[in-house]
Amino acid sequence: MEGFYSVTGYGLLGTMWEQVRAPLIVPFMKAMVTMCLVMSIMLFVERVYMGIVIIVVKLMKYKLDKRYKWESIKEDLEMGNSAYPMVLVQIPMYNEKEVYQLSIGAACGLSWPSDRIIIQVLDDSTDPLIKDLVELECKRWAGKGLNIKYEIRDNRNGYKAGALKQGMKHSYVEQCEFVAIFDADFQPEPDFLWRTIPFLTHNPELALVQARWKFVNSDECLMTRMQEMSLDYHFTVEQEAGSATHAFFGFNGTAGVWRISALNEAGGWKDRTTVEDMDLAVRVSLKGWKFVYVGDVKVKNELPSTFNAYRYQQHRWSCGPANLFKKMIIEIATNKKVTLWKKLYVIYSFFFVRKIVAHLVTFIFYCVVLPTTVLVPEVQVPIWGAIYIPSIVTLLNAVGTPRSFHLLVFWILFENVMSLHRTKGTFIGLFEAGTRVNEWVVTKKLGEALKSKAGSKATKKPRIKIWESVHMLEIIMGLYLFLCGCYDFSFGNNHYYIYLFIQSMAFFIAGFGYIGVLAPNS
Repeated sequence: MEGFYSVTGYGLLGTMWEQVRAPLIVPFMKAMVTMCLVMSIMLFVERVYMGIVIIVVKLMKYKLDKRYKWESIKEDLEMGNSAYPMVLVQIPMYNEKEVYQLSIGAACGLSWPSDRIIIQVLDDSTDPLIKDLVELECKRWAGKGLNIKYEIRDNRNGYKAGALKQGMKHSYVEQCEFVAIFDADFQPEPDFLWRTIPFLTHNPELALVQARWKFVNSDECLMTRMQEMSLDYHFTVEQEAGSATHAFFGFNGTAGVWRISALNEAGGWKDRTTVEDMDLAVRVSLKGWKFVYVGDVKVKNELPSTFNAYRYQQHRWSCGPANLFKKMIIEIATNKKVTLWKKLYVIYSFFFVRKIVAHLVTFIFYCVVLPTTVLVPEVQVPIWGAIYIPSIVTLLNAVGTPRSFHLLVFWILFENVMSLHRTKGTFIGLFEAGTRVNEWVVTKKLGEALKSKAGSKATKKPRIKIWESVHMLEIIMGLYLFLCGCYDFSFGNNHYYIYLFIQSMAFFIAGFGYIGVLAPNS
């Protein structure tokens, strides 16, 4: 600490630091390092475990048709179309001006006997013009002979969960056996129902068939490429591993088909958290039902292409699970319909490690504790904790998106930036602090990539005001990391400053709104 004292000249700041460093700062930092190392090991073991499961699945060619019976629904001349189950297709939407035509058109284009399918558009739009446009689109398809229902509410209570719950109350739903759900920017292929429904018809123990997401705008900018890497890992590894080992995983809220009887048995949709889809999945699983993930069935959709939209989405995706974990941990632990092994998997692996530890260790360890150790040389972080474990975890993540392997460094920096909001959301969810615990901001869809796919002219991305693109939390974190880097460069000997300077730049880039920006077309 000689360098520090020489800089301060043994002034007031130096005296105060000397008085609190040994009795308070050093023990506290050592405890924080120990806690972070334990969380790192937990995350490392979880990632390695899932990696081993996926390798076994691939090597053994553990196909879905071997675990569950699947055969196409055969035509019955005597029964006619009544041999096919009645299917409800729900499309919840809220002011979806850019994508409502695409989503409704895709749902109406599903290949299924026309008298055995009902398309239900649940429109919570508050813009009268958009409501009129959506209703007109529904009438247009109804004029073509489609059985499409346009449903609205006089309030937005419960947001998406409230809309889905209200949609299930209509009398015509009673004749339906299954319900397929698609968010407003999702476009299922025409054969979606033919490839998913047979799992439910031939396997009475299955409650959910979940398809994979396919991102049509992943090449729009570097930010969407980073999102693709994270979500591809989620689908390729997390969902597949859960489906293969415990027949349980979190419903993604869209691109899935539910058995309505299972949904009703679990109490239907609830709006107690902002992850109503995960809430439903856990409750249905606790009733003894099984889920299957079908990665070969892909549904096109759009990634958030603005940083603000992505921040709101990630807040919801981190706050909601943490809040749900708090609300359901006792219910899961005391459940008597599922095995102890499955309860441990849901509580420890699914919730605690993936939804809480993963967020906390990324931000607290790599953005707070590790940088702070340069100011407290008495506290050392072992090389296996600072380099080896995060490197292996990062390489395992690259499995989901091999084409983006060269972007791993950018992905690490971006994930560290986003961990700030995920950690904040996790704490808000766990402690139900403030008003943001139930905040639901609909992820804005631009529809540009989808329109370009259809051959239409893409619209320009809306202009963002300067003060709306400045994010103070990111700037403050960038400044702290930069100062720690400067101190390590001047007085340290572990070369952390290389990482600190680069990571601080990532925070500054996000803080000043230079992320999620399209490169100009030639």
